[in-house]
Amino acid sequence: MKESRSLEFKKDITNSFLKTVSAFANFGSGTILFGVDDCGRLVGISDPDKVCLDIENRINDSIRPKPEYSISVNRRTNVISLNVTEGKYKPYLYKGKAYRRRDTATLEVDQVELRRLTLEGENLYYEGLPCGADKLSFSYFSSKLAEKLGITLLNDDILRTLGFINDDKKYNNAGALFADNNRFSGIDIARFGDSISKILDRETISGVSILKQYDEAVSVFRRYYQYELVQGVDRRTVDKIPEEAFREAIANALVHRTWDINSHVRVAMFSDRIEIISPGGLPKGITGEEYLNGSISNLRNPVIGNVFFRLHYIEMFGTGIRRIKETYANAPIKPDFNITENSISVILPCVDRKIEASSDGIKTLGLLDDGMMLSSREIADKLGWSKDKTIRVLNTLLAAGYIHKDGSGRGTKYLKR
Repeated sequence: MKESRSLEFKKDITNSFLKTVSAFANFGSGTILFGVDDCGRLVGISDPDKVCLDIENRINDSIRPKPEYSISVNRRTNVISLNVTEGKYKPYLYKGKAYRRRDTATLEVDQVELRRLTLEGENLYYEGLPCGADKLSFSYFSSKLAEKLGITLLNDDILRTLGFINDDKKYNNAGALFADNNRFSGIDIARFGDSISKILDRETISGVSILKQYDEAVSVFRRYYQYELVQGVDRRTVDKIPEEAFREAIANALVHRTWDINSHVRVAMFSDRIEIISPGGLPKGITGEEYLNGSISNLRNPVIGNVFFRLHYIEMFGTGIRRIKETYANAPIKPDFNITENSISVILPCVDRKIEASSDGIKTLGLLDDGMMLSSREIADKLGWSKDKTIRVLNTLLAAGYIHKDGSGRGTKYLKR
């Protein structure tokens, strides 16, 4: 038994556990076990009934608002379990501060996270907050309404229906993001040569409508990843990277990113791939697996998402990742998706990129075709290799980006990208 993000051990009772109660109530449910030392050994608590009452009193006296929790005692080991449920009325404060878990540590949140907790507790979104502007112009947005939906007159009623104006008749952040000029970050595009130290082109698109950001990013993409192929009297456009995949990745980045931090969507263009990095991790309530499978249950920016949907920039909520994968169905190297706490990265390889691997590497990749997910032991057994050779080949394929691994320790399995 080991500590984790949702499990903490306490050998005895000190007020430090109250920080973890705040963390679990703010950022996902969890359990604190009293009477367990840092190594996971059961040491028990003397007079656990009295201590349970003490725990309750400390929580009720110190955490505001009062969190949801339950306490139980294992009579065989005298270990006390305190189960804290993620609450609805955030932030949950201990001595005026909110906390969160990061791996096995409990840390105070920063001002950005505290503001997000406050909005969540009030069932509000950052995009719905007043932007502070009395007047906004929507020339570019109006042109897109006319082009996509045939709406030629943009008035306050339409802006209110779209969610750009609040009930108090004030423009909100969503409205500002679609306006011709705003104070928000945008998309930073860099085209690299042989290394990241050699920048061939740089273009930053910010302070303008996010629809213009999207269109200009696609324009840069076409400049470098499309070419005309003439065959006889026929002329056709060839994509080095599927344009549909790039469009989906940029739309996802704009719709799902966090807008309350001063950070651009980063687009890094290389000769063999494009990397798109979006600020902000997954929206709350969505796991990495759900994201990759196309199950979006909780939009971070519902107004922005709804407008992109209405204007046909996205087809359905949550289908973007699946659509990106589908465009690479026949490509030798597939897209890759990296999810961290603070960002989401999409890597789109060129479709003509060849797999450069040894004969042993090719055999391993062939074994992992069709979505097979195997451990190193299973691969070694199927190919008749030693464990050392199998690990050596797998590490080479990992470094080249042809496979990725899931899990850790004995539970590690390998999957072809």
